Amino acid sequence: MTPPASEPSRNRVRYLYLAVVAAVVAGAVVGLLAPDFAQELKPIGTAFVNLIKMMISPIIFCTIVLGIGSVARAAEVGRIGLVTIAYFLVMSTLALAIGLVVGNLLHPGAGLHLDPSSVAEAKSQAEGGEGTTDFLLGIIPDTLVSALTEGQVLQALLVALLTGFALQGLGPAGAPILRGIEHLQRLVFRILWMIMWAAPVGAFGAIAAVVGSSGWDALKSLAVIMLGFYATCAVFVFAVLGAVLWAVSRISVFALLRYLAREFLLILSTSSSESALPRLIAKMEHLGVSRPVVGITVPTGYSFNLDGTAIYLTMATLFIASAQDRPLSVGAQIPLLLFMIVASKGAAGVTGAGLATLAGGLQSHKPALVDGVGFIVGIDRFMSEARALTNFAGNAVATVVIGTWTKEFDAGRARRVLAGEDPFNEDTLLDDHGPAAEPSGTREGPPVPAAGGAPA
Repeated sequence: MTPPASEPSRNRVRYLYLAVVAAVVAGAVVGLLAPDFAQELKPIGTAFVNLIKMMISPIIFCTIVLGIGSVARAAEVGRIGLVTIAYFLVMSTLALAIGLVVGNLLHPGAGLHLDPSSVAEAKSQAEGGEGTTDFLLGIIPDTLVSALTEGQVLQALLVALLTGFALQGLGPAGAPILRGIEHLQRLVFRILWMIMWAAPVGAFGAIAAVVGSSGWDALKSLAVIMLGFYATCAVFVFAVLGAVLWAVSRISVFALLRYLAREFLLILSTSSSESALPRLIAKMEHLGVSRPVVGITVPTGYSFNLDGTAIYLTMATLFIASAQDRPLSVGAQIPLLLFMIVASKGAAGVTGAGLATLAGGLQSHKPALVDGVGFIVGIDRFMSEARALTNFAGNAVATVVIGTWTKEFDAGRARRVLAGEDPFNEDTLLDDHGPAAEPSGTREGPPVPAAGGAPA
């Protein structure tokens, strides 16, 4: 086992995240005091997010291939996949339904009487939409290599699955290739660690640009939907996901979220849940979830388990309809719910994807409303933070729950990790223990305490 990170290493990591917090505050101040200058800083934030996105495909490829390669039977991966997809469908549908209920209670946009003809940005957003058939065909890459170079998560996932099963079929002959991919994974994570030191600069540019372009006056008229959306996401995470996590795995959602606190801070600064995807993979393995479950659940969840995006799609649609004096009846909302279940599966966990998905969905389902997308462009950046945080929390909970159901979760290790007795190695971003060989199951032993010492 690799020795724990030294105290100087932990101090360096602490300084990095303190710098991120300071950069976010400084960016907000600059945006308010010098809005014109702040808007010119937008490329800095964009560059950092692009650096993170650059690493997603190789990390997913290495993780999936190594995960499948460590499974002795292909049927095991199929079982994990079926449980994963079933869970994602149920939770996404529940998130969409909650969004509709809250939207009908708050009536966001009512009384605004906005004129969609004054919106210039809506149609450009709708061009990003795609139909279900195009989405399914888009999963297949042009070439085997292009899946790793074009930044398409589902394409990388498909190629990784095929590669993993192929290596599994090769048996002992595939062992050298698997060892090579293990070394490649270490290299990729090391590059990611180098990129993370640019996080304070990226966070400063991103926050300064959005505050400088929107300002507080632009947000006042949209406070109802924004605050309502934040509250709905909080209820979903702590009440719904917390209840599921405790009922299945006997783990408090507060303890799990505290364990992932640094990842949430990274997401908050970049407004992108993908920026924390590599760290979520490493931390879930360290927590005690086996490598096959992590390798299947986490990357798939980033395209199929976007709970925050699901809530956003329904609430934003109701807001747009009411703001244009075209409120949707309950009868019209039900088929919209079913449509959004499909539409939300094509949304990537990156900044702005929810807005493009909303526009594309309305273009396909309610074309008369699509021009209203421009009404929420001003606050979409702020709402995308809640979307990303909720998406990330949903995938973290899903990984633990599915690991429990498939008996691929070491509850004993989880208790040690969440209690701070087995710290995560921030230097390598890799689990030093290897996959959980003999999961102990989570239904035995005392419950894992929350941050405050009580269950969620």
